[in-house]
Amino acid sequence: MSSQLSATQVAFLLVALIQAVFAIVWAIGAHALVAARSAIRYWIAWAALSAITWLILSMNVDEPPLLAMLAGCVAIMSLQRGIRTFIGRPHPDRAHALLLLASVAIAAVSLAPERRPLQAAGNYAVLAVLYGGIAVDLYRHARDPLRFDWPIVLALPVLLGSVAFGVRVVRAIVQPESVAAQMATDSLMNVQAAMIYVTLVLSLHATLMVLVVARLVGELRRLSRHDGLTGLLNRRAMEELLEAQIRRSRSGAASFVLMMIDLDHFKRINDQHGHPVGDRALKHVAALLQDAMPAAAALARYGGEEFIVLFPGVTSMQAEQLAERLRNLLATNALLHGSVSIPMSMSIGVAQWRGAADDLSQLLLRADAALFQAKVQGRNRVVIALDSRGVQPVPA
Repeated sequence: MSSQLSATQVAFLLVALIQAVFAIVWAIGAHALVAARSAIRYWIAWAALSAITWLILSMNVDEPPLLAMLAGCVAIMSLQRGIRTFIGRPHPDRAHALLLLASVAIAAVSLAPERRPLQAAGNYAVLAVLYGGIAVDLYRHARDPLRFDWPIVLALPVLLGSVAFGVRVVRAIVQPESVAAQMATDSLMNVQAAMIYVTLVLSLHATLMVLVVARLVGELRRLSRHDGLTGLLNRRAMEELLEAQIRRSRSGAASFVLMMIDLDHFKRINDQHGHPVGDRALKHVAALLQDAMPAAAALARYGGEEFIVLFPGVTSMQAEQLAERLRNLLATNALLHGSVSIPMSMSIGVAQWRGAADDLSQLLLRADAALFQAKVQGRNRVVIALDSRGVQPVPA
């Protein structure tokens, strides 16, 4: 049967086969990638509609039907909607509706054979605009959330597709006879266009896979640096921030303060109400602290019921105000468990970085000593460490 097909038809069927295979691949991927399933559905629709479009074109090379043109436009719209769903941007519903109406209008006024170049120019223009919009979406996503050094690389395949369709618009207008030549069954231009589209399709699928992999890598990185229960930074991430802050301060940046926070009598909550309520208590405290935290400060869960705050650019006396505000905030916002109100309090030790000779272990030791003194002196209070040997209590 393949001997009865022209080179153009074989090329078109190859594109259709590639898209059909990728539609199946993405359908399988949707089962594994639950978080991206809504976006992947659009990508399945794009691949499937594209496969149908090229299948129809392979059977109607001389006179491409309106159905194929519209299916091709809707396919690219599905691609863009999937990308926007994946990156969290709203769908361009109005723009898509206008472009679809434009495609129908162009087809309606160019039914006569002599107006075929007008139809081709209009269809190519719509596709150029769609691909251009996708390129912009990918560039912005690579530049901002992903922070690629060269964000244009992610958008380049789609951008080149937009330029290619733009060139075909110009050719259809300037050389309308080229459209008729291209529609010939054995047109070399058709074969070349199909091969270019194969390259574009493979690049697009690779781009989508890059988006998915970047999301997974980002999620793994986030999980490695954040506490699974509270969503705050974890101990490892905070220690990295502290080491970086010490390097900056040693090179001339302002001083900073470290606060160690420990919840008072937290074991009672677990013993009296159970560990699930204890987990809710930790989330409750984390949310209160996070909402009250200045933009410059960093908050982490350091372990168990202990939290730690890095506050750059302040002295211990200035940080005392924040510590007291945090202590009062928890004291006045009890945890509600059904009809039961569970009061909570915390003790805070505050230590200031003391210059180039200071290091992280000494700083943590002073903050921990201040926290210990806060516990010894009755809990629910702030204590400021003066040096490694003594502390100054600040009564509640």
